[in-house]
Parts: sequence; C-alpha cells; structure tokens
Amino acid sequence: MSGRVGKTRGSTANIESATTSVNERILKECHGLYTDNEHGLVTIAESLGLKLLPPRKKITIMLIGNHSAGKSSFINWYIEEHVQRTGVAIETQGFSFVTSGKKRESLTGNATLHLYPHFKPLAQMPNLTDYLTTEISTSKQKKFPLVTFVDSPGLVDGDMCYPFDVNESILWLSDLCDLVFVFFDPIGQALCKRTLNIVEKISSKHPERMRFYLSKADEAGHESDRQRVMMQIVQELCKRPGLNKTGFDMPTIYVPNPNKQVRCVNQIEEVCKDVEKTINQTIQNTLNSLEKDCDAIETLVDEAINKDNATRSANIRAWLKGGFLYLLALMAPLAILVTLVMAMMEGVIKDLMGKELTDLLKWYTLPLKKFMSSYPPDTQLYGGLGLVITTFLLLGLARWLGKTSSTMTRRMKRQLLDKQEFVRSVVKNKKKTLYSEYLQQTVSDQDL
Repeated sequence: MSGRVGKTRGSTANIESATTSVNERILKECHGLYTDNEHGLVTIAESLGLKLLPPRKKITIMLIGNHSAGKSSFINWYIEEHVQRTGVAIETQGFSFVTSGKKRESLTGNATLHLYPHFKPLAQMPNLTDYLTTEISTSKQKKFPLVTFVDSPGLVDGDMCYPFDVNESILWLSDLCDLVFVFFDPIGQALCKRTLNIVEKISSKHPERMRFYLSKADEAGHESDRQRVMMQIVQELCKRPGLNKTGFDMPTIYVPNPNKQVRCVNQIEEVCKDVEKTINQTIQNTLNSLEKDCDAIETLVDEAINKDNATRSANIRAWLKGGFLYLLALMAPLAILVTLVMAMMEGVIKDLMGKELTDLLKWYTLPLKKFMSSYPPDTQLYGGLGLVITTFLLLGLARWLGKTSSTMTRRMKRQLLDKQEFVRSVVKNKKKTLYSEYLQQTVSDQDL
C-alpha cells in the first residue's frame, strides 16, 4: 500500500514538473532557497541580525479604470476562462485577485489575506476585508502561472459611495504591484476625475510601472472617432503635471471576437509581451538579489568572526593589565603580613626555610620598612592608611581595566562558518545553475 502511495506521489510530482515552465520553476526554487525552515536564507540572515524578504513566485498586475472599461474582460481573455463577471453594470465592487492553482476555487476575504500574507495590512482598512475575493483558475494559458491579477473596483464620479476607502486601497496596492494597467474606455467615463486623480498619484511614485491602454477600441467607431477619443484622453492627461511626460504611449486594445469584423488595429498582444518582459526582468532581479544577499551573509559572517577575534585579543590584553594591577595591589598587604610574621617568629621561619629564603623575605619587606621609617613614629598610622588607600585604588583600577567582553564559543563559530560555507558552495552554485537554465532559453549553448 505504501509503495502504491509513493508511486502516486512520484507520478504527481512528475506531472507537475512536466507542466511547469522553466521560468516558473526558477522563481519557485529561488523562493524555496529563502524560505527553507532549516537552511533558508531568511533564517540564516536573521541569526546574523539581517532581515531578508523572500522573493515572490509571481508578478502582480493591478488593473484600474472606470466601470465597464474592460478590465475583467481582459483577464478572462488572458487566462482563456470566464472567472470574472463582465457587463455594463458595476460588476467588480471590491478587489478580486485572480491567480493560477491546482483547482478552480473562490476564496473570501480572510482566506485571501491568508493566501497573500504581504497584503494583510489591507485588513486594517475599514470594511475592506468583506470586499476581497480570490479566484483560483487552473489555466496555463500565456504566462498566467507567473501572474496574479488584481481587478480593482470600477471608478465613477458623482455621488457613488464605496463601502471602503477605494482611493487609499488602490494607492496602497500600487506600492506592491509590479505593473499597473490603466484602461480608458472610449464610450464610458474615460475622463473620470477619480481615475485621473488616482493615476496621477500612482504615476508620481511609480512611473515605471504605469501602462495606459485605450480599451474596447473596437467600439470607438471609425478611425477618426478613435483618434479623437485618444486625443481627448491624452490632452486631459497632459494637463496634469504628474502625467505630462514625453514618449506617451497608449496602445489600442480590445478582446478579439472571431464573429465580429473590425478594421481597428488590435495591440492586445503588446500587453502580453509587456507582461512577459516584466516576468523576465523579475527573474533577473530575483537572481541578482539572491547573489547580493549571499554576499551580504558572507560579509556578515566574516565581520562576526573578525569581531570575535578582535574581542578575544582585547580580552587577553585586559587580563594581562588586570592581573598585573592585582599583583601590584596585593604586594603591599602581603609585605605587611610577612613583616608581622617575621617580627613574631623570625627564628622559626629561619629554621623552617633556611637562611637564604629568610634573607629573601627580609629583602622583600625592606621597601615597606623604609617607607614606614620615613614617617615619624607618631604619624606612621597615616602612612599605613595611605598604603590601604593605594591598595584599594589599584584593586579598583585592576577591575576596571580587566573587564572582558563575551565571545563566541567554538560551536557557535563553527556553526557560523558552516552557514557561510553552505551559502557559498550550495546556494551560489544553485543560483549559477538557475541563471544558466534561464539563459539557455534564449542564448545558444556556445555562448554560455
């Protein structure tokens, strides 16, 4: 029975690996190098006081625009499955995440935040959790396994009331998205002020993420009507300082319909190319970040080892200074004790230790005797008091200069070096292999 289960699991893994693209596998393996419980870079870096964020396995694309601008229709076309409701009415009233998975499923707000932990701050926005959903599709079309779409609420002007702060939530999400698609509808409220205000704010922070499209271009009428609509939109955009830029590009797109003959040029494939380009750039950035994080960990280990070695050297110097001062501090009390013993039982000491050692003890106590004899008999008490004070000062100085700092044990140092060796020999070699696999898709073998 166990053998049958093992075979089933093995066949499932083989099927999954066969249906997984190279890019998808590279991002997944990079994510695993960070999140592994025992040898993950996040855990290793945390032990060194460095905080690392694991790379995401997919890019995130948010679509914004007025209601009925074609955002949901584009998502359905891209994944070739009808997961988003479409229509003239305001269908998308909240945020809908569309991602690929093992089976078709719909998730509510709490499940969505559990699936995307980096979006959990959205729960702090009043009423927003109730308007978060996730649609999981099994589609493998185009680059969908590497993409998560965020379908935003249709934006309208006037007295339209949203159950949550739609402006703030869109702006917050734009900080975490890789691309922001802005759809302008030629027959709807293409110049919706709410849309333009949000677009301007996002563009001021992340201009490189913005992409503008004239959606539903096939419904704009003749070519002259379409040009007039585009001119009106571009003029309105250029009136705003945050959007007035050179090289403004707005491709005309629409969902292809084989039953409808349209002369309008459809640039919807350009959108797919832009998505693929962003995926490739994300993979390169992820691999480059992986190498930088490995270098940072290696540097931190070297610094920790060097710091520990320097601390050990400083401790040895402190021990020598402290020991010398302790010895110096104890010389005076010991000389006083020897002098008293010699005065009381010099004959016994001479019999026990012999004349040479007894003379050595006398020589040792001679400085003390000379010091005390330099004081008149009635002030010798002050001389003794001075010796006591000097002794305590030397003891205090010895304790202060003899302070040591904690150091790593041999086991701790060995563990650090093992982590460094793992990062250097395993993770970096894995990164090199993944980079080669990525480049093999486009570059010939002799160029590698």
